[in-house]
Amino acid sequence: MLFSHHGYSHDDLVRLDKRHVWHPFTQMQAWSSPDHDPLILVDGEGAVLTDSRGRKYLDGNSSIWTNIHGHKHPKITAAIKDQLDRVSHVSFLGSSNAPAIVLAERLSNCVPQDALPHVFLSDNGSTAIEVALKMAVQYHQMTGSPNRNRFVAFENAYHGDTAGAASVGGISTFHGRFSEMHFPVERIRSAEDLVGIGDPERVAAVVIEPLIQGAAGMRLWPQGLLRELRVWCDAHGVFLIFDEVMTGFGRTGTLFACEQEQVVPDFLALAKGLTGGYLPLAATLTTARVYEAFLGSIESQRTLYYGHSYAGNAVACAAAIASLALFEEENTLLNLQPKIVALDGLLSRLRDHPNVRDIRQCGLIAGIEIADSDGSPYLWTELRGARVCMHARTHGLLTRPVLDTITLMPPLCTTIEQLDNAVDAIRLSIDAVCAE
Repeated sequence: MLFSHHGYSHDDLVRLDKRHVWHPFTQMQAWSSPDHDPLILVDGEGAVLTDSRGRKYLDGNSSIWTNIHGHKHPKITAAIKDQLDRVSHVSFLGSSNAPAIVLAERLSNCVPQDALPHVFLSDNGSTAIEVALKMAVQYHQMTGSPNRNRFVAFENAYHGDTAGAASVGGISTFHGRFSEMHFPVERIRSAEDLVGIGDPERVAAVVIEPLIQGAAGMRLWPQGLLRELRVWCDAHGVFLIFDEVMTGFGRTGTLFACEQEQVVPDFLALAKGLTGGYLPLAATLTTARVYEAFLGSIESQRTLYYGHSYAGNAVACAAAIASLALFEEENTLLNLQPKIVALDGLLSRLRDHPNVRDIRQCGLIAGIEIADSDGSPYLWTELRGARVCMHARTHGLLTRPVLDTITLMPPLCTTIEQLDNAVDAIRLSIDAVCAE
């Protein structure tokens, strides 16, 4: 039986979607063609989503890397409802609210030794990075180093789509058209390239996705890179920004990826899983040193003139508080460890597949890269990765590719049996699509 919403049938919703909705990262000509049947998701519970035709899928990419504890979690739902019974939103400019205050304290307590005690709340991963970049530049302007206005970022990085965040991104497909509007950036491939930076005294900050690059195709960094960056930044008076929008909140096996090298950045950008995947919210954590440089009289013009209308949204902050509490109440990180081991074993079954070029795993994040049987990459226009993911829907798995890398990053509540089914769905789908 097809789903109906407020008098709109499945067919009504499809028609109206094609007529009015512009989807992100989507070629709308193909989406709106008469033979395309859009996926309309209407329900979710745990790690499973249901579409408007009643078909069920494992949420294999956590609804674009956001969901942590599963859909319709009673504790997060209750926290949201409780806050709605109080107030849904108040201005964060000139006033505050209790959930935002409590969340800021709990986030800062997640970092050892009170290293990042100050929290700036915004909307999404792009703005979490954007504010870190602007804080870094303004700090140097106010402390006698106005020439420190450049950034060092990594090739194939992805940090978001707002102007500053796009500047430090290294994937031309996403941001190349707007390069003339970007902040000045020097791109490197590895820590070894740091020696080639001719004028470190002009660098404001280095930014990196710790342990693994997401949109690059789940590319792993060599162990020790974060420590090398910390040493270089300290030696040259440069800030270090960690983009944990994707890797934060248990994805890599620890609450934050940077814990695995025991490195604390000057700025920690969080979003996606911050609310458990329920509501938009982002946070940029920073040091007392940075915060104190912005203190002064109104006339001193040290204020950070940056913010958003929904910054510190009370409902989103309530959801985030509940999500953080679940890590302790449900022993999430401890229970995750056998799942990480199990996923490694399940993925090993694909290593001898003639069309699997590489498998990369970090915690409960995995990327399965496909290629022709002789090892040569497919033409990107063939959309093999996308076709594998489309075929996987017939086996109950919902995920997306990065070109020809199939991503698997389900909610942390996913069972080992569900992981088994997901890897099997990927294998069967690679068989079907790569045999064509």
